[in-house]
Amino acid sequence: MAAHRRPRQRSLGGQTARTAFTLALAGAATATAFDGTGQAEPNLTQAEVKTKVAKLYQEAEAATEKYNGAQERATAAEQRLETIRDEAARKEEKLNSAREALGSMAAAQYRSAGLDPAVQLALSDDPDGYLDGAAFAERAGDRQSAAVARVRRQLREIEQLRGAARVELTSLKARQAELKTQKETITGKLDAARRLLSQLSAAERARIAEGTSGRTAAGAGDRASRTSTGGRTDLQPPGSTTVGAPNSRAAAAVSYAYSKLGSPYVWGATGPNAFDCSGLVLASYRSAGVSLPRTTYAQIGAGQRVSRAELLPGDLVFFYSGITHVGLYIGDGQMIHAPNPSAPVRVAPIDEMPFAGATRVV
Repeated sequence: MAAHRRPRQRSLGGQTARTAFTLALAGAATATAFDGTGQAEPNLTQAEVKTKVAKLYQEAEAATEKYNGAQERATAAEQRLETIRDEAARKEEKLNSAREALGSMAAAQYRSAGLDPAVQLALSDDPDGYLDGAAFAERAGDRQSAAVARVRRQLREIEQLRGAARVELTSLKARQAELKTQKETITGKLDAARRLLSQLSAAERARIAEGTSGRTAAGAGDRASRTSTGGRTDLQPPGSTTVGAPNSRAAAAVSYAYSKLGSPYVWGATGPNAFDCSGLVLASYRSAGVSLPRTTYAQIGAGQRVSRAELLPGDLVFFYSGITHVGLYIGDGQMIHAPNPSAPVRVAPIDEMPFAGATRVV
């Protein structure tokens, strides 16, 4: 059966490739683009650069969510196509067996069909035996007719599967084209932001990164303790952080998000070492045994909608009119989120971006 299977195609846009690309982009921004040689708009003030960079990051994140959705649909189309091809291969094996049996039956008939049945009866030394044999041959003919009908049915089924495979292949190619378009949009926006930032000094870039990626909450140091292991600084949540969570799953998701503070933002990534905004939320609840949709605009419909006044730790908080950003609420007006490529996973106030709604995972 394995001989009939089509080779499995490699998925586009794998996380490893995205991570390598984004890290390479970040490295290029640090090592070369920030030396002032990038092609950037001249005579912009720091405030203007900050505004433009923030807009570019938001547009890149919107494209990232579209990319994530296209990737999800492409993966589903690939899986359906593989299933169809496997089923077609199994049916082709059965068809080949049926054809062989039908061929053997036809060959036997050919060898015995030299005389008219009436003449065979007249010349037979054992008419009773001949009649018994004729009845058997008639039953064999019925079996042959049934075998022919099965072959015809199998041929129709295989043709239907081939048609379905053509449809799925068309769908997959469309998703792949969409992936390419969104990838070009994302990289274009990030490259434009990098060129803008290359005009500024390191200190100015640091101030803009803080302002466009989410301020660390003023009271975060009072609610969490910093520990350094192997050169990495993590924020560990105190026990009180998840006390107000509506259930144990929400509490576990918040704890996971705390454990990922400081992880880099990589568009399209869902962990365990890098995340985009919806990828962080997905991974946090995945750690608690809950499966969430991949994109922000699907995640907002994945639970019970709650108002801003009703927020509890573990709720998903969404931003911008297009529902293009999401964070994990942790209480006291704060969230943990993956901001954009300029900053790692961090704690930030939810009022720093236009609030669009919230969902409680139940």
